[in-house]
Amino acid sequence: MYKIATLNKISPKGLKNLGDKYALTDDIDSACGILVRSQDMLEMQFSDELLAIARAGAGVNNIPLDRCAEKGIVVFNAPGANANAVKELVLTAMLAEARNLYDGMHWVHKLATKGGAGEMGIAKAVEKGKGQFAGHEISGKKICVIGLGAIGVLVCNACEALGMEVIGYAPFMTVRAAHDMSSTVPFTTDLDSVIGDCDYVTIHVPASPQTNHMINAEVIGRMKKGAVLLNFSRDKLVDEDAVLEALDSGRLSKYITDFPNDKIVGHENITYIPHLGASTGEAEDNCAILAVEELKNYLENGNIENSVNFPACSLGKFVPGNG
Repeated sequence: MYKIATLNKISPKGLKNLGDKYALTDDIDSACGILVRSQDMLEMQFSDELLAIARAGAGVNNIPLDRCAEKGIVVFNAPGANANAVKELVLTAMLAEARNLYDGMHWVHKLATKGGAGEMGIAKAVEKGKGQFAGHEISGKKICVIGLGAIGVLVCNACEALGMEVIGYAPFMTVRAAHDMSSTVPFTTDLDSVIGDCDYVTIHVPASPQTNHMINAEVIGRMKKGAVLLNFSRDKLVDEDAVLEALDSGRLSKYITDFPNDKIVGHENITYIPHLGASTGEAEDNCAILAVEELKNYLENGNIENSVNFPACSLGKFVPGNG
């Protein structure tokens, strides 16, 4: 019997796939596998029983990868399982910003709740004042997508379908990304060559020491004046002090982020979303199903797929009695 501990609420659709060889336990020290979402494990001590950790999501900056590798603990993630959810939120935020939907809806709410419409009523007040929220279309605008993993590729394809001019940037492109990305979306390894004339820049790379503050004052200084920056990956990728300075100077017109904090909340040119990137039922189900599948395949067969601290290994499926 394999004992599995869960550190967060894991989708029942994933847990039911564990089967009768597995038992859930609250005793982490006795577990041979852990399923986790966002729980911080960086300071956690691991018993010798622990063989694998499966993250029901993409980012793994909450798990001590090097320490796990030293102890022989294989860490898995669920790449692509929440990619569509994040892509849809990126598009939602970008379109809402372009059409001033946030400010417009807030204004209508104030008309309704604070008597701002006066005797003319809501409908007439809206027709009279709606011009202040006139926006622009994103079709024809240019966007740079930084990072061409599962999410970045979907964002590229969706933006192209909406009529945007799209350029993808990454230090390299995997075979899968090249296969999945539209053949008409150009790809570059030189960010400086494209970032200067893009109306939008959206970042989709994992958090690591190498990507910490990769969007800094120097990079922002090379962006098109008045560009919009979107961050639906991790807060540490962006130097927020540099962003605030760029917003105040007009270098950036908007910063849209899924990671609000005390430093940035309250700035009139920042749109902050309460970390909803992967918060859909479908994404949570998909991530849990994939994480459970990876965990079972390793514990039962020794196969390693989608590990972030060990190389891939395929031994086939163990069949009792063979050999």
